[in-house]
Amino acid sequence: MSIVDKKAAKQEYKASHRPMGVFQIRNTQNEKIFVDSSINVPGKINRLRFQLNAGVHKDKGLQTEWNEFGESAFEFEILEPVEPRDDPNYDYAGDLKILETLWLEKLEPYGENGYNDRKMTQEERLRMIAANRKI
Repeated sequence: MSIVDKKAAKQEYKASHRPMGVFQIRNTQNEKIFVDSSINVPGKINRLRFQLNAGVHKDKGLQTEWNEFGESAFEFEILEPVEPRDDPNYDYAGDLKILETLWLEKLEPYGENGYNDRKMTQEERLRMIAANRKI
């Protein structure tokens, strides 16, 4: 493969990659948000929209307000896109998990501010494991 072919193949790969990254669903009525991430943001948003319209989304608070205010009261926004790397075998899951955690820490979409469940920190998980071992 020549240098020109490699360059073209790299550009084609980057162009064909699905948009990935961290995104939010924002309730425009009360500004509450739901933060999530995916290697295929349009696909994930489509799935979440389908679940919400079908009334089967796992987050009951988000589902209740979606039912109350309607789809038009919610906006889907990409917070941080992730650009594809030159390596077609690169696993983006770890990067997305870290970015999602950073956005969750920044926006704190819990309780009055949003629909996410607060995740335990590594330290909290270790303390819980240690406490369970003492029993």
